[in-house]
Amino acid sequence: MAHIALVEDNPHNQTIFLAVLRRRKHRVDLLPDGEQALAYFRDHVPDLVLLDLSIPKIDGWTVVRTLRASDDPRLRTLPVVALTAHAMKGDRDRVLAAGCDRYVPKPVSPRALDRIVTEVLEAQRPAA
Repeated sequence: MAHIALVEDNPHNQTIFLAVLRRRKHRVDLLPDGEQALAYFRDHVPDLVLLDLSIPKIDGWTVVRTLRASDDPRLRTLPVVALTAHAMKGDRDRVLAAGCDRYVPKPVSPRALDRIVTEVLEAQRPAA
């Protein structure tokens, strides 16, 4: 079980993503815009961030750049998975260069979301 921040404004995607994450018993905090996300990160450091790059108020690009420039080393290294409709040639490289750890083009199937979350969380675990 992990603590996940889901930064997503689309109600349809919220419903699907929350169902997948909660089925795995993850604790999920839903943040519908970048302004709320940045306020949240002042007091919370989840295990993983699932970030839509095209969110209102403050876009996801700014959110991830702010995390990577944080004074808090936990936020600078926080795993961020971009869930984005940006799926043109070169977008993957732009997303990773902006500071995201993973790039996942939308639409994201429940199975793919589950696999990606599991992979990222397992990669964080200390070696035995």
